[in-house]
Amino acid sequence: MSSAANKLDVASAENYLMRYLSIEGVTGQEAKIAAAISEDLQALGVPASAIHYDTAHKRIPVPTETGNLIVHLPGTRPGPRLLFSTHLDTVPLCAGAKPRREGNRIVSDGTTALGGDNRTGCALIVALVETLLKHKLPHPPISLLFTVREESGLHGARELIASDLNGAAMCFNVDGRLASELIIGAVGQENWEVEIVGKASHAGVAPDKGISATLVAAIALAEANANGWFGKVVKPDGHGTSNVGIFGGKNNTPAGDATNVVTDYAYLKGEARSPTEAFAASITAGFRAAFETARNKVKDTGGDMAQVTFTNKPAYPPFKLDEKSPAVVRAAKAVEMIGLKPTFIFSNGGLDANWLDRHGIPTVTIGAGQYDIHTIKEYVDLPEYAQGCRLAIVLATMEA
Repeated sequence: MSSAANKLDVASAENYLMRYLSIEGVTGQEAKIAAAISEDLQALGVPASAIHYDTAHKRIPVPTETGNLIVHLPGTRPGPRLLFSTHLDTVPLCAGAKPRREGNRIVSDGTTALGGDNRTGCALIVALVETLLKHKLPHPPISLLFTVREESGLHGARELIASDLNGAAMCFNVDGRLASELIIGAVGQENWEVEIVGKASHAGVAPDKGISATLVAAIALAEANANGWFGKVVKPDGHGTSNVGIFGGKNNTPAGDATNVVTDYAYLKGEARSPTEAFAASITAGFRAAFETARNKVKDTGGDMAQVTFTNKPAYPPFKLDEKSPAVVRAAKAVEMIGLKPTFIFSNGGLDANWLDRHGIPTVTIGAGQYDIHTIKEYVDLPEYAQGCRLAIVLATMEA
């Protein structure tokens, strides 16, 4: 075990975690948790002038209380600037969480999720700063990034201005389970939505005079599935996944009003994921073609068809770091220095790392004890959380 890692005050690190788990901050409402972190950093000796908020919230298309919280620490020895990042927000299921300790775990009361995703990251980074300053451990220049609205679309990381990070050479993003698992790549995602405007008619008296938006949608999904674009997608030119998450009407209402009226409107929203942007776009194109085919199959007695409006846009880009890249080599060596064996993971979910990499900062995501996230069974494994804290200390202090 690295001597620097042994400087961790486990009880203090756990106290930060309990404090932050108790502060509500669902996605878009991060002001209170950001203020608590800023307050704690200043109590540790970080000057207020080193702490600031960016203006990402002004560029995010949905209401967001505050920008990303950014902190710069001067180095005490030469070396490339390191960045440690995590996200401030939790999923809405965490609202009102009441954390309590059960043995080596922190759990909720069973009525909400806990918020270990990502209060573990917030607490770990503050514990890292405490360890560095308290023990005067030598380290290169370090920046800290606490992003907003990760859970609702990676918005904070997407709208980040990279120059605000003072030339960080690499990043270690805290948003995982095991300290030994290094996430070095992740899929990208493209979102699509479709509006189908049919024609209402009496379903008993003159169903043939109507154009059923529901039927168009149903045929389209069956067509997409038959052509291999639904769910797990494997084609000669790539692979990925897709899903339809929303199938309804206007403004979160049902598609249709009554059983005796041919449905005249339907709205669907879905996603496509793949390790490459090109194949995610191919999956989306498969759905677009399926809806066009379905439109041509549903006509009224006069030959009229539904109006189908299909739109799509990228949500976040994929990335994959080379195992020999400096960030990955540093992370793997640090894992070994705390007595663990590193494993490399490619994630099927998006991370702030996707956007940080796109901003030119190679990013490895590390774990700190999150389990069963986004569920009421969520918990934090405290020994694993401590391992994550030790890993961060080594990452910050080890020689290149």
